[in-house]
Amino acid sequence: MQTVTAHGAAIPALGFGVFRMSEAEVERIIPTAIEAGLRHFDTAQIYQNEAALGRALRRAGVRREDLFLTTKVWVDNYSAGRFAASVDESLDKLKVEQVDLLLLHWPADKVPVAAQIEMLNAVKAAGKTRFIGVSNQNIAQMRESVERSGAPIVTNQIELHPYLPQRALVAAAQGSGVAVTAYYGMADGAVPKDPVLQRIGAKYGKSAAQIGLRWLVQQGHIALSKTANPARVAENIEIFDFALDETDMAAIAGLARSDGRLVSPPGLAPAWDA
Repeated sequence: MQTVTAHGAAIPALGFGVFRMSEAEVERIIPTAIEAGLRHFDTAQIYQNEAALGRALRRAGVRREDLFLTTKVWVDNYSAGRFAASVDESLDKLKVEQVDLLLLHWPADKVPVAAQIEMLNAVKAAGKTRFIGVSNQNIAQMRESVERSGAPIVTNQIELHPYLPQRALVAAAQGSGVAVTAYYGMADGAVPKDPVLQRIGAKYGKSAAQIGLRWLVQQGHIALSKTANPARVAENIEIFDFALDETDMAAIAGLARSDGRLVSPPGLAPAWDA
């Protein structure tokens, strides 16, 4: 598996996310993901499936050192009395002593970024995570996080797909040494149906979904795949045996739209960069 390296963290370029998956779905699909070769798994406190993921991974019998586990602290836990305790709860559910990567899930509008970063650093210092990062931060917030954090910020996990390439934020992340992790890479089902991506896929004997994932990892991003369909799991990982050419990349660049953003919950999302 190709990896993305940032501040000593070697993160598998393709991860498996369990957003909007029930506990039953998680426990059913994880063995298939493991068999396909996936070792990077991404969850969050608010997904309410950390325990199911922990159970499934333990049953699979994969060595802990071969896994890369990410979870995210929910905004309701951004307080001195709740932050560390919530991380302890996540570790207990995941059945591990520490996660590989712990993220702030959303910046929200109630707790200053500086205070969030201070709490994140405290749990890092306590050994509850190997690495730390952020999610859904705009450029200014990301730069503030990097500046204020004693430990390196290894990634900013953001919505990113052909209709929302996030060029300004990506450039700022690269300038700060922060890897980009892309979620919603299928644009809520639009990518697999896109005729441009289907046409490119036909050149390589690949699906439009595989083209979308390849586009992400070829730019050096970490891509989170997600499916409850076992057949799709094996398909999603088959993206490292070909490369898109310049013509393909230009065609995909033309899919960007000013209204491409799909995820922007009020009270959680920041003021997005243009």
